[in-house]
Amino acid sequence: VSSHQPINCIEKACMLRPLEAPFRYLFGPGPSNVPPRVLAAGGRPIIGHMHSEMFGIMNDIKKGIQYAFQTSNNMTLAMSGSGHTAMECALFNIVEPGESVLVAINGIWGERVAEISERMGAKVHTLVKTPGGHFTNAEIEQALAKHKPVLFFLTHGESSAGLVHPVDGVGDICHKYNCLLLVDSVASLGAAPLLMDQQNIDILYTGSQKALNAPPGTAPISFSERACHKMFNRKAKPVSYLLDMTHLSNYWGNDGKPERTYHHTGPVSGFFALRESLAILAETGLENSWKHHTEVAEYFWKGLEDLGLKLFIKDKDLRLPSVTTIAIPEGYNWKELLAYIMKHHRIEFTGGLGPSVGMLLRIGLMGYNCNKANAAMALAALEDALKQCRMSKA
Repeated sequence: VSSHQPINCIEKACMLRPLEAPFRYLFGPGPSNVPPRVLAAGGRPIIGHMHSEMFGIMNDIKKGIQYAFQTSNNMTLAMSGSGHTAMECALFNIVEPGESVLVAINGIWGERVAEISERMGAKVHTLVKTPGGHFTNAEIEQALAKHKPVLFFLTHGESSAGLVHPVDGVGDICHKYNCLLLVDSVASLGAAPLLMDQQNIDILYTGSQKALNAPPGTAPISFSERACHKMFNRKAKPVSYLLDMTHLSNYWGNDGKPERTYHHTGPVSGFFALRESLAILAETGLENSWKHHTEVAEYFWKGLEDLGLKLFIKDKDLRLPSVTTIAIPEGYNWKELLAYIMKHHRIEFTGGLGPSVGMLLRIGLMGYNCNKANAAMALAALEDALKQCRMSKA
């Protein structure tokens, strides 16, 4: 008789109840609510991750990303994981231990890149501004000349501050100093203009869960030929096997080999959803998507100012259309405001992140959530909270 008997005293009662997940309006910096069409795509029957039909879907995803990024790069794919996975993939594959990296830090994402680079043994140099600050091309060039990095990192959509960073000319300056340009567009892709090839960006990545309308868990990324030359001529293998582009380029059919071999099991349902979200972007058109996000953001900004609130980013041209930041109003406890809005309106707004904690509130209206009705709902919830939570001890 087997002695392998389950131990019934181990708590399992919660698992005998059905799954409960509340409906909420996700008006924070992401993830966003997902349209029914994308939810339905993610709910289709699973197929094998190495089936020919799956490879066809992955080929479609590649073309969809090339359109979204405005690039003809062959080395374009979607990572199995969130935006952080793409961030690590870029750094692990491009940078070797002991090489110099320059990181622009004006919020949390630069901080994360600097830490990852340090962990993998790079020599990290930083350009630092307080949240909401941006870097001039002259400042960037001066730092490139001084530190001679192999890679320069810049966040296009700094969601922790609500800033969209100018990119024009930065790629040209990087190439002048034989440096690759890595850009994070997780919070901005589809919401603010970005043209990978035209702006000479060498590595660009984003996440699925913001303006792209898909659930979290897949992360588009693309590498230029210059980046590929550096990546595939390393002295040592990248520190991560899972994120090694020699394997991933084969899995995505980008290495010119006739067969794709097993590397890891991709998130099949996630890829279904991502393909559908990229199809929606293609149908809408990039320019229409940018214009729509700007129009809704401007409507929302005016409404916030009418409530007497101060926008955190003063220069309208530097405001991220997908994530609006407002200075915490005087005399209010920001956590109390957010808790009240969640409890009474089922709406998620968030506070700051990283260096911007305690400085601002963040409200995201992107992708499927980006419309004037939702902006009006967000404004009404804020107005109610400002009345009910007034003069709380901050």
